[in-house]
Amino acid sequence: MKIKVVALVVMVSFGFYVFQSCQKDNKKIVVGLLMDDFTTERWAKDTAFFINKVKDLGGNVICRIANGSPLKQLDQAKELIGKKVDVLVIVPADLNLAGQIVEAAGAAQIKVISYDRLILNSNLDYYVSFDNVKVGELQADYVLNRLGKGNVALIGGPSSDYNSFFLRLGQIGILQPFVEKGDIKIIYDKHASSWSDTSGYQMALSCLKAYPNQVDAFITSNDLLAKGVIKALEEKSLAGKVLVTGQDGDSLARQNIIMGKQSMTVYKPIEALAFAAAEAAMTIAGNREIKNANTTINNGTKLVHSILLAPMVVNKGNIEMQINTDNYMKTQSK
Repeated sequence: MKIKVVALVVMVSFGFYVFQSCQKDNKKIVVGLLMDDFTTERWAKDTAFFINKVKDLGGNVICRIANGSPLKQLDQAKELIGKKVDVLVIVPADLNLAGQIVEAAGAAQIKVISYDRLILNSNLDYYVSFDNVKVGELQADYVLNRLGKGNVALIGGPSSDYNSFFLRLGQIGILQPFVEKGDIKIIYDKHASSWSDTSGYQMALSCLKAYPNQVDAFITSNDLLAKGVIKALEEKSLAGKVLVTGQDGDSLARQNIIMGKQSMTVYKPIEALAFAAAEAAMTIAGNREIKNANTTINNGTKLVHSILLAPMVVNKGNIEMQINTDNYMKTQSK
């Protein structure tokens, strides 16, 4: 599988579209996969897992990558709708503009699954993701258990991704009682312009300048932002002295945890997520009912049938543990 992921990244880096088949035939279901970008390490892996699972289930995938452009993603969606794919699976580049994709697909009687990020204010059919409120809770709970009392800085993801608000909801839900007691003081609370180390770095510098030697913990919403925070802390000789959270389990984050620069990350088994989305796509494309969509999420227009998988904390104490994805998926399906 590692070889397949590497090959996928190489293809994208040279500007090729990732696809299995560009032609719909009468025998195979064709799934349209619209990815935002590959800036974060995990997205190439999600794509490879998803494509291979659909292939195993007897379908084909046409994949397009928007490189972070919502308008480009909209054009790509129109292209795939024109090809009459059987179902669309979308990692939205913009949570609101992607609603136009849902509307266009609905007019063509094509169902849409929002993958990992919720598409707002639309007649979305399904949402497949992790419990992102729980991710935020795990991050905040970890900091509280390690810190007890102190000053906390919150660096959230971009407002264009609704997961940023789910994460903040989980973080604040855990922190607020301790804020009211006076044990925790939130001295910085802002959303980044992008899920990037550059944003994390600039925000951390701003925070450290405003509150020199006063920050006890950065609750940072993903590993790329955490990477930037750690760079800023290193420049101030504070790396390893200030708690830093993350999310995704990126390879650099794992290295930073081992070296003591990052306190924890929240691991989300992306193979399980990609498999769940692939199975859901093939199920609804075959006009069958998805039986494991056992919860709903309000996207502003409707309660969207959702499949939410559970995340887990990774820190220095358990980072060497081998995660068995097959067993994880079996527990999720029960």
